[in-house]
Amino acid sequence: MTDQDMTSALAPRLAEAIRNKLIAGELKPGHRLSEVKLSTDLQVSRNSLREAFRLLTKEGLLRHEPNRGVFVAIPSMASIIDIYRVRRVIECRAVAQAYPKHPAVGRMRAAVEEARAACARSDWGTVGSANMVFHAAIVDLADSERLNAFYLQIAAELRLSFGLLDSPELLHEPYIELNAAIVEKLDAGEMQEAAAALESYLLQSERTVLAAFSRIPDKGKA
Repeated sequence: MTDQDMTSALAPRLAEAIRNKLIAGELKPGHRLSEVKLSTDLQVSRNSLREAFRLLTKEGLLRHEPNRGVFVAIPSMASIIDIYRVRRVIECRAVAQAYPKHPAVGRMRAAVEEARAACARSDWGTVGSANMVFHAAIVDLADSERLNAFYLQIAAELRLSFGLLDSPELLHEPYIELNAAIVEKLDAGEMQEAAAALESYLLQSERTVLAAFSRIPDKGKA
């Protein structure tokens, strides 16, 4: 295998590792990525890392600025609206059509408990990560590997939009118990009611993020 072949084979895995850092909230919108640091942290060549950057730039998660470097993308208002539109289609249908006692409900419940514990110690980063796990588990209800793979990119873009808010507590704290209520409805077999609650919840979350976005000068122009 040539060096180029090795780089091409490794790049998707590196892109996934960086995408996971975005989902975990470790990389913030507008943050400049250091090739030296990331190549050291991930123990890969800078050529392989650049190929991963290219893939993530194509996905809209990173942006390249000539003579400046590679930066974490800053979501636009249009992209935030589209992300929530996609979430309502995927997540609400997954909940409405879930079968009782699906294993993913247990993961949703565990994510709620983790969020509650993190909330008690005001660890909003962990609350946010637990929330991402909760919603990934919702998608798992659909039993579709393709949807799961697609949702990974949506989740990364979503976490970037959350990164625009100055107050993560404002964004995450109200939804902990709303998540718990959805789990309770699923446990009771009330799938349609859970889906309706989730749709209302996502509309509320979208308004919160868009309101925060509108207060940040020039964010949509980056």
